[in-house]
Amino acid sequence: MKKSTIKLLIFLSISFIIFNNCKTSKERISISDDEKTSFNKTEGDTITISSDITEYEIIIIEPGFNFWLQSTARPEGFYSQTYLENRNQIYVSEWNRRVLQPQRFNPNLYELEINYQPNINYGYDVNYKLYNYFIYFQRKYNQRLGPFMPRI
Repeated sequence: MKKSTIKLLIFLSISFIIFNNCKTSKERISISDDEKTSFNKTEGDTITISSDITEYEIIIIEPGFNFWLQSTARPEGFYSQTYLENRNQIYVSEWNRRVLQPQRFNPNLYELEINYQPNINYGYDVNYKLYNYFIYFQRKYNQRLGPFMPRI
């Protein structure tokens, strides 16, 4: 009788742990008034992200992104380049996966693949602006490109 009780308690404990770890949380992202203003901009912003060190550039055409970058994003230097590179690798992988599945993900959001190679040093500015574009994109379009909430 005692062994069956212990087995039942172990089973219930394991079940509880699994249940708590498997449930999805729909945590709401709080959007500030400045962010709402930038999300509602209609005039086109064109930002060219390039580096003097490399010959690579990224062109982002997104209304409100430049305003959001200036008013809401963390300032340059807040994150280390290693942090930005690690997050960008995760975001780019997921972005490219979605580009290749237009029947599953909105092809108007995920239009072009991003060629971002982890073995290339793109410099701080490129990584900073690319990372912040991913944060802006996720917050504006209510998307999740990684396992973490897109926070500022």
